[in-house]
Amino acid sequence: MCGITGIYGLEQLPDGAKRVHRMNDRLAHRGPDAEGIYEGKNVVLGHRRLSIIDLSDAANQPWISQDGRYALVFNGELYNFKELRSQLPDYSFQTESDTEVVLAALIQWGMAALQKFNGMFALAFWDEREEKLWLVRDRLGIKPLYYAHAGSSVVFASEVQSHLGLRTG
Repeated sequence: MCGITGIYGLEQLPDGAKRVHRMNDRLAHRGPDAEGIYEGKNVVLGHRRLSIIDLSDAANQPWISQDGRYALVFNGELYNFKELRSQLPDYSFQTESDTEVVLAALIQWGMAALQKFNGMFALAFWDEREEKLWLVRDRLGIKPLYYAHAGSSVVFASEVQSHLGLRTG
């Protein structure tokens, strides 16, 4: 099932990683196999993993591009990831994960990659250089993605209860 969390706009939240870790704790039931956190200039992304396609630790998230510019957390399944992977011959894949294909596709084609995705998903894609965050979910909204404004920040997660983790502990 997996779960994603995050905060964008850390100007008023110096302890963003601690807050996202608490948010991840509230999603432990969605992803008991691994937890990961990425800290960027103005964003913290979190992930809870339920291993399904590539069971190796190498497929844990967040995914960071090889040059360090992009970060991705992904919840869902991309059914056509093998087809898309074959269309990305210049990317040096390290796993059999559909998430790595999502990252490579977003790097190669930008947001136009979303039109090629066949699956159910919610994701957060961060561009460290441009300091831009994209929050995306599949066309039917099968995978949940809840977001809220908290002052000058945007908080997001796969479940509303994860947002409650910001106020406790």
